[in-house]
Amino acid sequence: MNDRDDLEAVKSRIVAAVASWRVAASLTSIRESFDALFADGSETLGEAIHIGPMAAAWITPPGSCTDRVVLFCHGGGFQVGSLRSHSSLMVRLARASNARVLGFNYRLAPEHKYPAAAEDAISAYLWLLGQGLPSSRIVVGGDSAGAALAMNIALRARDMSLPLPSGLALISPWLDLTMRGASYASRAALDVFSKPAQLAAMARAYLGRNGNVSAPSASPVDADLAGLPPILIHAGDHDITLDDAFLLAARAQQSGVDVKVRVWDHMFHHFQMFGELLQSHESLTELGRFVAERTSGR
Repeated sequence: MNDRDDLEAVKSRIVAAVASWRVAASLTSIRESFDALFADGSETLGEAIHIGPMAAAWITPPGSCTDRVVLFCHGGGFQVGSLRSHSSLMVRLARASNARVLGFNYRLAPEHKYPAAAEDAISAYLWLLGQGLPSSRIVVGGDSAGAALAMNIALRARDMSLPLPSGLALISPWLDLTMRGASYASRAALDVFSKPAQLAAMARAYLGRNGNVSAPSASPVDADLAGLPPILIHAGDHDITLDDAFLLAARAQQSGVDVKVRVWDHMFHHFQMFGELLQSHESLTELGRFVAERTSGR
């Protein structure tokens, strides 16, 4: 198969999965289907641990530098996703960066509403700092909703006067729960993975009655970004959340934060989850290079 055939095959898998989620009997079945869509056996490569009550896993490829770490927050609209769904992505990121990756299962909505996931994310970062690893050897990353949690880690760490991670690696970041960007409409017919109504429902489930959709802790694009470490953002041109990437980058630049955005033509929301795509390999290679540079200690 050529690259185009690979892309069309992936899109067909996504369309079938998304269609099944619309008629699923329960959120539990959707979560199981989401995990199965991406599971490829990579979950057996991690070392299972616990961070307090949270299940977590160390991904340590053979020969990797064990004193360089990516703390990775999985995506899934705050409602789905797990170590299982994101194990392949974390393994590939670990290999690309020659570093360890630490993933964790934060609490999901609607059972656990805002700010439960954000609290779990900062708890994971505090735990990692408590292992004695200097923050200069840590990059925090995440995809989609996980990118918002990664941003929250950095913002909370800054506000708590904690050591900041050396960088932020954001994949298809969903950072604006108000969904004000034009891409939510202009890319709606192009993005095979995510649709505006789907994300709006996930935002409501996460925020519940008490969450403020415009609060910086919910929508990090509205946060004061001053003092944050360098940020690398990867997104697809067909991604409905594309404008979130541009909005964050503009605000970061205004705050004097080093930021770079890379956009892949014809790619949909968190295309990096599909390792068979050439564009996914290219993205992970660049993200790995960013991690290596930010954690080199130079």
